[in-house]
Amino acid sequence: MSYTDDAVKAKLSALNETQEAIVTVAQWIMFHRKYAARTAELWLQRLKESLAPKRLNLLYLANEVVQQSKARKKVDFLTAFAPIIAEATAIAYKGATIDIQQKIRRVVEVWRQRVIFDPPIQQDIEIRIDEIDRARGVGKRPALGGSLFSAAASSAPPEYQALLTSQAALSKSETLATPAINTANTDYDKHADPNTPVPTPPVQAARLAALLKTLANAEGAVAESIKARKTLITGLEKLLEKNKEILSTEESQLYTINTRKNEISSQRQAVEEAIMRGLSDSNGGDEPQRPEAEPLTPPMPPVESITPTGTPQGSPVMASRLPEPERLVLGQGMPLVTSGALKRAPSNASPDEPYVKSRKVSGVMEVDEFAEFQGVGGIDADVEALLQ
Repeated sequence: MSYTDDAVKAKLSALNETQEAIVTVAQWIMFHRKYAARTAELWLQRLKESLAPKRLNLLYLANEVVQQSKARKKVDFLTAFAPIIAEATAIAYKGATIDIQQKIRRVVEVWRQRVIFDPPIQQDIEIRIDEIDRARGVGKRPALGGSLFSAAASSAPPEYQALLTSQAALSKSETLATPAINTANTDYDKHADPNTPVPTPPVQAARLAALLKTLANAEGAVAESIKARKTLITGLEKLLEKNKEILSTEESQLYTINTRKNEISSQRQAVEEAIMRGLSDSNGGDEPQRPEAEPLTPPMPPVESITPTGTPQGSPVMASRLPEPERLVLGQGMPLVTSGALKRAPSNASPDEPYVKSRKVSGVMEVDEFAEFQGVGGIDADVEALLQ
């Protein structure tokens, strides 16, 4: 079947909710993808004229077409449906039963998960659905056990709601303006090409009228885009000024808090120092002496003397008969050493005789120099003469 408006309308009218019917019509539409823009217009017109159940079928058809186009990397239908999909979804959602609304939300959720449309277009769709829910006083309904639109505008803070709406409007304006600008530039370049043959005046007049209309459409699209962008800029500037005021207030609060913190810290330090001084005064006076440490090693026992103490006295008679020992002069400045000191005790002397007396102290033998002369009376005459 060749492509005509009547053929498209017939296909859309015969569409039912079965998967087979939706896939069949979608394949026929994608086969004529060079008429994508016209097909999208006829689809939107048919959706507006249909009842709620039929609108859901048409939305399923659009879903099949755009997803297949995305998978095959054919952007014709994505470009054709992008400017009208938000409006069409809102029309299908508004006035539908709760069951149909849940099905529509599932379709929109699939678009978001698979990134079928650009984020601004997706946001515009979700914003329109949430606005319908708020107008009915039901709020945003969760779907499939959780939040449906995690990136929807209603999940954003209130101060960003207007910005998201402005951004969605700007994205829509840009989507509409881009093809209009491209068409106007192409038609104008073709008209200005010197190699183009000059047609007859009636044909040339018709072409100029068509070119003028194309330029007017592009002009209007660009003007709408500029208006939407200015609105967004105004909202951003207001948000910026508001945040600057809040920032100034927060900086003042931070300074006040830091000042109070330093003040309290100084007071705490002063109180702690006073407490320490009070403890020091209550423990006044000299510190008690340390107790004497008990020695770990016991004292050494006294050394027992091996030699009996005391030297026995010799007989007075023998002492008077003992000659004076000779003294030897060893040299200048040296002490005299008696000859008796150099003598040794006779070998036959008895231990009981007073010739030699010795005692051992700490392992050293000491010899009494005068033990030999005890009991011997008198002094040698020569020695006595020397002493006089």
